[in-house]
Amino acid sequence: MADALETDVLVLGSGAAGLTFALHAAEHARVTVLAKGPLPEGNTWYAQGGISAVLDGSDSFDSHIDDTLDAGAGLCDADTVRFTVEHGPECIDWLESLGVAFTREPAGGDAPYHLTREGGHAHRRVIHAADATGRAVETVLIERAQAHPNIELLPNRNAVDLITARGVDGQRRCVGAYVLETRDGRVETIRARAVVLATGGASKVYLYTSNPDGATGDGIAMAWRAGCRIGNMEFMQFHPTCLYHPRAKSALISEAVRGEGGKLLLPDGSRFMDRFDARAELAPRDIVARAIDHEMKRLGADCLYLDISHRGGEFIHEHFPNIQAKCLEFGVDMTRDPIPVVPAAHYTCGGVMTDRAGHTDLEGLYAIGETACTGLHGANRMASNSLLECLVFARAAARDIAGRLDEFGTTDIIPPWDESRVTNSDEEVVVSHNWDELRRFMWDYVGIVRSDKRLERARHRIDLLLGEIAEYYGNFRVTNDLLELRNLALVADLIIRSAAARRESRGLHFTIDYPERSPVAAQTVLTPPARSVDPVSSAGSA
Repeated sequence: MADALETDVLVLGSGAAGLTFALHAAEHARVTVLAKGPLPEGNTWYAQGGISAVLDGSDSFDSHIDDTLDAGAGLCDADTVRFTVEHGPECIDWLESLGVAFTREPAGGDAPYHLTREGGHAHRRVIHAADATGRAVETVLIERAQAHPNIELLPNRNAVDLITARGVDGQRRCVGAYVLETRDGRVETIRARAVVLATGGASKVYLYTSNPDGATGDGIAMAWRAGCRIGNMEFMQFHPTCLYHPRAKSALISEAVRGEGGKLLLPDGSRFMDRFDARAELAPRDIVARAIDHEMKRLGADCLYLDISHRGGEFIHEHFPNIQAKCLEFGVDMTRDPIPVVPAAHYTCGGVMTDRAGHTDLEGLYAIGETACTGLHGANRMASNSLLECLVFARAAARDIAGRLDEFGTTDIIPPWDESRVTNSDEEVVVSHNWDELRRFMWDYVGIVRSDKRLERARHRIDLLLGEIAEYYGNFRVTNDLLELRNLALVADLIIRSAAARRESRGLHFTIDYPERSPVAAQTVLTPPARSVDPVSSAGSA
């Protein structure tokens, strides 16, 4: 077994949050960034719409704050919202200084950048790079990180679990992680003064999702196993419009299509959103997703339609070239015909409980981006606040760690990964079967509309799966699929428990048994059971 790798700060995740953190922190420390697969393969790369920030003279911080609080349905932390919004413009300036090419207005316009408007926003405040903002941001961040002498990027690494130890002061802290090298199956030990979870969300827990395959809630699951509180996991956001086609895996149709005049239609061509909300297509995502879900079930329809063909081919090609190309790939010409759409799981509003510096309950462990529950999103994330959150909190965490790095020590007693009592599995079908069953019953029972009976059915099934997966994990060598299934099942359990605990309908959580909103707004916070902790601990395979 090779000696443990060492770094000052270990970052799990190579999206906007992880790379933004790395670039800021690398001015003061050695930073190692892990990616589960190739570097760009994460939610950031697929983000279409843009980044919300107050960049126009007719807009204001107060308006952005009010819109965010309204979308969050009473569960946002007002101070966190203000902190995020007020740091938005300088984060955009930072990205521009790195070389991100945002879409500009024609010469002679009143504003330098083209700003679009999305659901829940009172103003045009979403800056974008055509309809591939995430790709533009991620490309530049990777280039800058690869060129930085204090940043090491390691692709094809999936963290197995966090390593904890007690310091000389007796306080338990995070000192590194066990990491699977996914190409050759080796488990590496990486020692670090601090660890940052930037692993994204958990929307792959559902059968239909806009997210890439890696969105399996790894950071949330690892933090829970390490003893951290998890908050608001019942608030899973379903994007209203994903391309409906048997082969259109994870094909998102950006909110900006509706922001630029796209109309939602029933199969007979009639509009319906004004029957659900006065804002019609520009209502927040939870309202639009529930309306589409309701109409599909009422009509027995496989999909509904989104039509922007009235804006003309030139406008569509200029503003949505990638969406247009994706639709054409599946035989849909959005310049002439409506796009068939269905809702799909999109964003995890809950996560690891943190403060505004990214601190978790475990000393030395930080969480940023979609992995974290900061108080920004409340019961429903407003469109394009997600990349903004990544930028703001990554910088805040980097500044905090820079000021405290000397306080963080490591331990000399981290044991290597022990797989002496496990074997290679000859029953991989167990993993694939459980993976399929999990995602299907979560979609059926814990989806857009819930009930006590559906949640109870999900509860029975997840208890059985957790037992099977724990037995399998304890007896066989870890694989990437097994690690993701283990994490997804734990996250599913947290979602089900959180949803069952909320006896009201609020934001993204709608239940037919409690359709009204409670007059008291309360967070759902789950605390791991107390357990004895060894001087060094992990959830090792043996």
